[in-house]
Amino acid sequence: MNDVVIVGGKTLHPDMQTMLNARAAAGPTGTIEEQRTAWTAYSQALSTPHPADMKVEDRVLPLDHGNVTVRVYTPASASGDAPCVIYSHGGGFMKGDLDSSDMFAWGLAQDCGAIVVSVDYRLAPEHPFPAAFDDVYGTLCHVAKKPADFGIDANRIAVCGDSAGGNLSAAAVLAARDRNGPKIVAQSLLYPGTGLEQSGGSYEENADAPGLTKAATETYRDLYIPPEERENPYARPVIASDFSGLPPAYVHTAQHDPIRDDGEVFADKLRAAGNDVVYHCAENMIHGFLRARLLGPGGKAEYNKIVDWLRARLQ
Repeated sequence: MNDVVIVGGKTLHPDMQTMLNARAAAGPTGTIEEQRTAWTAYSQALSTPHPADMKVEDRVLPLDHGNVTVRVYTPASASGDAPCVIYSHGGGFMKGDLDSSDMFAWGLAQDCGAIVVSVDYRLAPEHPFPAAFDDVYGTLCHVAKKPADFGIDANRIAVCGDSAGGNLSAAAVLAARDRNGPKIVAQSLLYPGTGLEQSGGSYEENADAPGLTKAATETYRDLYIPPEERENPYARPVIASDFSGLPPAYVHTAQHDPIRDDGEVFADKLRAAGNDVVYHCAENMIHGFLRARLLGPGGKAEYNKIVDWLRARLQ
C-alpha cells in the first residue's frame, strides 16, 4: 500500500477517509430520525446510478405475514433462467432502505450476472425481531416458489447481506435448513453482526473505531432484539446449536471493526461443522468499507473478492 491515513489511532486505507468525510458531512446523529436522515445523506453522497441498460423495478410481495417491498435488478446480461441473489442491506436494523443500498445491489447484479432482489425489511424499534427476519426469509421463500415471476433459476439462489443484513442472511440460511425451505447455493456475509456477546476481543480492540463503535452495536442490539429473544438463533445466528448442512459461505470482515469477531467466530463454527467456508479480513479497512467500491483501488479490490466468489458459485 502506498499511502495510509491515521484516524483515531487506527491505520486506515486512504479510501476510508473519503467515506469518513461523507459520514461527517451527513448531519447530526442524535435521535433515531436524525440517524436515519444522516444515513440517507451519507449513502447518497457515495452513490452512483445503475447502468442505463439495467432493468430496475420495485415490487410489493404479498407474504404470509403482510406485504414487503423489494427492488429487483435485472442486468442486461441476464437471459432465461438467471441466477438470483437475495440481498439484505445494513444499517443496524434501524436505518437503511432500498435507496441506501442501491449502489451495492446493482453492482452485484451487474458483476455477478444475477438478478438481485433487495429487501426493504421493516426496521426497529418500531418493528423489533422477528420482523426483519420474517421479511427476509419470507422474501426468499416467495422468490423460490415463483421463479418464473422473476426470471430466475430456483436452483441457483444465493443470499448476501452486509452488517445487519449479514445477520439476516445467515439467519435465513439457518431457517431454510431447519424448515426444509428453499435450496440456497451460497451465502455471502459481509462484516456481519452475528450476535456475539459484546465484550472482549475486537469489541475492546475497536471499541471506538471510526465507522462503528462498540456503544453503537449495543444500541442496535437493544433496539432490535427484545430481552426474551436473546437466545433465539434467528436473532443471533452465532449461538445456533447446529451448523451442519449449510451452503458454502464467504465471510468478509474489516480489521478495524468492533464486530470483526462476529464474522470470524461464525466462520470458524461453520468450518468446524464441515461446511465449505472462505474467511477474509480486509486489512486497514473499517466497518462498511464496501461503500468505497467506486472510490479507489482498495475498496474495489475488496469488492472484487466478493463478486468473484459469488459469481463462481452461481454458475
